[in-house]
Amino acid sequence: MDLELLKRVGIAAAFSGGKILLTHFGKISKIGKKGAIDLVTEADTESEKIIIKTIQNVFPDHSILAEESGLNQGSADRLWIIDPLDGTTNFAHHLGLFSISIAFALKQEIVFGIVLNPANGELFTATKGRGALLNGRPLKISSAQTVSESLLVTGFPYNFKDILQPVLTRFSNCLKASQGVRRLGSAAIDLCYVACGRFDGFWEQNLKPWDTAAGDLIAREAGAIITDFSNNPFTVDKTEILATNGYIHEEMLGLLQLKDKA
Repeated sequence: MDLELLKRVGIAAAFSGGKILLTHFGKISKIGKKGAIDLVTEADTESEKIIIKTIQNVFPDHSILAEESGLNQGSADRLWIIDPLDGTTNFAHHLGLFSISIAFALKQEIVFGIVLNPANGELFTATKGRGALLNGRPLKISSAQTVSESLLVTGFPYNFKDILQPVLTRFSNCLKASQGVRRLGSAAIDLCYVACGRFDGFWEQNLKPWDTAAGDLIAREAGAIITDFSNNPFTVDKTEILATNGYIHEEMLGLLQLKDKA
């Protein structure tokens, strides 16, 4: 398997999708809903189509799992995982915090990931075992030793109203313990910002594989530790993710635990 060819095709697909998004940015005429606050626009669907087309032109036999169109079954050992627009709500409100996320899994192991923010041109990439890059420059996680020294980031799941109390409890615990908590609206960007040291830790729940597949590898290759809230190894099918610089991981795990009332 030629990973360099796969990476080139993935990056080309990401930039093709990015051109579509920038064409629509600030000009969306129709916004649909997959849920009460889960939006979809023509930009999502058009970006996904061009990304898939770019990949299938070179690898017609590969499987593709994409947010809007679901699973296109091909080779069981070669799977692309695609989010054509992570941060649709930001995009719909003309806020330039959104991304395209593309990962490739070989025999169920993610071996490279790409996250592109078309609004500012930042391209995060990682190949398993070879480190992570931002526009070609090596990435490294932060050196904050405690949560009190840390800037954190989180996201709220689309069904947060159904689980409001645990979401707010975790948010409150982390807000009180840290220098601050941000909520950017794109899990892929959040993970990449942990990778490059802009954030020291990120947590969220109820994400999908296309939200985390690429960012997970990018953060790991930059040195991040990634688990669920119980310190079990994270995989993209899990519903909880905690990514930190490692130094604050144990402390963050404690802040995310919910104490049962007696």
